[in-house]
Amino acid sequence: MPSITVRRLYKDNQAKLRLTWIAGTTGSDNILTTDKGRSTALVGHLNFIHPNQVQVLGTTEVDYLNKMEAGQIKASFDELFDRVISLVIVANNLSVPSLLRDYCHTHNVPLMTSGLESPYLMDVLRIYLQRRLAVSTVMHGVFLDVFEVGVLIVGQSGLGKSELALELISRGHGLVADDAIELYRIAPERLEARCPAILRDFLEVRGLGILNVRTVFGELAVRPKKLLQLIIHLVYATDEHMQSLDRLNTYKETEEILDVHIRKVTLPVAAGRNLAVLVEAAVQNYILQLRGIDSTKDFIERQTAVLKEQEADDAFDSD
Repeated sequence: MPSITVRRLYKDNQAKLRLTWIAGTTGSDNILTTDKGRSTALVGHLNFIHPNQVQVLGTTEVDYLNKMEAGQIKASFDELFDRVISLVIVANNLSVPSLLRDYCHTHNVPLMTSGLESPYLMDVLRIYLQRRLAVSTVMHGVFLDVFEVGVLIVGQSGLGKSELALELISRGHGLVADDAIELYRIAPERLEARCPAILRDFLEVRGLGILNVRTVFGELAVRPKKLLQLIIHLVYATDEHMQSLDRLNTYKETEEILDVHIRKVTLPVAAGRNLAVLVEAAVQNYILQLRGIDSTKDFIERQTAVLKEQEADDAFDSD
């Protein structure tokens, strides 16, 4: 299962969340994970009964601790720190209760403070952890932003995926990743595509080598990430495949990735076919279908209406 250390969380969020590490530095390698074996939630306010992996103390929680008797606090902390806690954060620039600092130090639990209010702090951390701990996979192909739609172009080697991507970029669309695309399930039905750092901005085109798309086409030609919405599958336009095609294309093909079903369009590749135009048309058609406009359905309904009208005319003439 995906996981990150408290040290990584601190480095990524220190400036944004105004974090100061004040105790428990020996617990820097404590793990935050969505492992189903750990029943604790990731982030939440201080909870003695169902502790979170990241325990956040705001004004209410600190006031509550300050009003408790010393013996009661110690008994609660004994039980709390016997469980799996990865990190404690005191928000709102509040003073840290001395007993909390001592327990974090002796139990190797990092203790941090933040100048932000606890609700905002938790919202930022939840979004951050949701993305960092998302289930992921790697797929091969080219990922582009076409008309604000995240499009993954896949197919056998030698079909011209990179050349197609180059043509689409020259037409004003954006590159997200080439060759290796990292896909993260950031929500039950949402996959986000990212590019490995080592490949960012680069596109390999046979005959030209490796191009830096940002340098050649400018800053607007690349995107750091994008949701996956449509898969374009390129295939060789063999006679057998062309004969098997559903010309009305009434069946909407999908592909399952990380338990998420993604709309898929198969495009035959043959000499003389302008693939860039076809991809743009496929994306525009996908956008229209999202808005409830289905050209194939409209055509079938119109054809059905004409046939019914002809049948009615024939029945009238026979009478």
